[in-house]
Amino acid sequence: MITASKLRENVYRILDEILETGVPVEINRRGKKLKIVRAEEVTSSRLDNLIERPEAIAGDPEDLVHIDWSKQWRPGPI
Repeated sequence: MITASKLRENVYRILDEILETGVPVEINRRGKKLKIVRAEEVTSSRLDNLIERPEAIAGDPEDLVHIDWSKQWRPGPI
């Protein structure tokens, strides 16, 4: 944690360090804590985080409606 005076003396060096390392800096100002953090830029789509599932069916959902499941379907007791 640094004081506001130290921040003022070295503001550009401190900001560059935060940008390079990603480590936030805490500042003490009148007994209160402040924090300077690097804002993360969103460069990827949320779809990029999807997990590949090879067992999943890929295709048109309408095709599933017309599949004949009668050989695989076994009704259970009612």
